[in-house]
Amino acid sequence: MSRVRGALAPLSERAPLPDWDASLVALRQRSTGEDLWTLFAERLKAVNGTPLQDVAALVELLDRGGWHHGYCDATIWNEIKSAFPAHFVVETRFDRARVDEYKFGITPADGAIAETGTIILSDARTENRLTALAPWVHVAVVRLEQIHQDVTSAIASLPADPNVVWITGPSKTADVEGILIEGVHGPGIQAALRWR
Repeated sequence: MSRVRGALAPLSERAPLPDWDASLVALRQRSTGEDLWTLFAERLKAVNGTPLQDVAALVELLDRGGWHHGYCDATIWNEIKSAFPAHFVVETRFDRARVDEYKFGITPADGAIAETGTIILSDARTENRLTALAPWVHVAVVRLEQIHQDVTSAIASLPADPNVVWITGPSKTADVEGILIEGVHGPGIQAALRWR
């Protein structure tokens, strides 16, 4: 460990410690009668995720970033395509041979956790896991009835699927250097679209 401490000593910037004033303990003490989307959106923002209130906010996010080519699950696309301007190219079949061409992926979520700002995905509802992990922007469509208050209730409702992924904010790593970098092992922007 002395070699690690010696290597870290000259670094001026390290990953910040968590702000314990906004901890999970405080969230658990809140009333369970609160709007779960509001709590989820607050926690998603706290982990550098992006909550989206409606499809117009989604289109604005993608347009502002210049992300005009992507993938969208076919069942979702049928309901939202009228909101997208003509300069967007959205495919409903994901071509693994062209994985680098997709700037965004829009997939259905299996759930969300208000306590942590976590999105739950499974292979059973996602056509191809790469659609959620390879594009720079991933948007999970979260239905309001899918939002759980806490981790315990989310675990109890997990789908019967051996491949369940929990996503809490954009992909990030601090490795040994202690410098936080986002978008290394997956999407650099993780968003959740509120759905009905």
